[in-house]
Amino acid sequence: MRFQFVLSEIGAGLRRNFSMVVSVILVTFVSLTFVGAAALLQVQISHMKNFWYEKVQVAIYLCMDQSESPSCTSGAATDAQKKTIANALNSDELKPYVEKVYFENQSEAYKHFQEQFKGTSLEGTVTPKQLPESFRVKLVDPEKYEIIREYFASQPGVEEVQDQNEWLDQLFSLMNVATAVSLGVAVIMLVCAILLVGTTIRLSAFSRRRETGIMRLVGASNGFIQLPFVLEGVIAAAIGAVLASGALWALVHYFVENWLRNRVTSFSLIGTTDVLWVAPGLLVLGILVAAISSVVTLRRYLKV
Repeated sequence: MRFQFVLSEIGAGLRRNFSMVVSVILVTFVSLTFVGAAALLQVQISHMKNFWYEKVQVAIYLCMDQSESPSCTSGAATDAQKKTIANALNSDELKPYVEKVYFENQSEAYKHFQEQFKGTSLEGTVTPKQLPESFRVKLVDPEKYEIIREYFASQPGVEEVQDQNEWLDQLFSLMNVATAVSLGVAVIMLVCAILLVGTTIRLSAFSRRRETGIMRLVGASNGFIQLPFVLEGVIAAAIGAVLASGALWALVHYFVENWLRNRVTSFSLIGTTDVLWVAPGLLVLGILVAAISSVVTLRRYLKV
């Protein structure tokens, strides 16, 4: 009997404040969509880091005749200088940081250049003599790049020490900024959702103040009186969370899995499985926001 009464009160509240409930659903949907997008973006960043950090190398470019670096004043790197660099990379001092080393001569550098820029305007614009020889170093820990750079930056015969992590860090920084923007928008929208939930509950409580007064007179507890109002907000927020999860699933399924994955094959992309892991968190977050907002509002405005 009590359960049926609570359901009837919830239905009455949802009907009386239908437009406000729809507003709560929409605002919750938008805010949780941004929260979910930010979470999925962080998952994607993690996938990319795991892939690229396993492949990045430090390139120690050697001096050529036309090099302008202060360490190249004597001209192109000599065989003795190359041997010194190779011995240093295989020394006990650097062994804990270096996993693998291989030497790339000018012919190999030209071949890799042609493969990398095949079909572009840069293809065929250089000759093998214009490309420097280099030592390609794979590190045990890619984040220890500075050790290699400091060791070889002023080494005779070395023109430049370049780490592929530098442009990766810039890419990940941009993605982190996008995540922060998404979270910022989500926070603003969540605040709007909290205010809307509070307003909806307050209007619902005001429109039913006579009924709640009668319930109080017949001995109903505060929890029993407040329960229908709280559930109204929770239901609206839960619907918004489900819609947000559905929108994220559709975006990942149709855009990422069915379209983007066929065009980007160099690293792993997020999938609908990741959305299924994020969705419960969105549902819990939406319910908590609505429940807390409802309880706080009822304590302030439900005076009978």
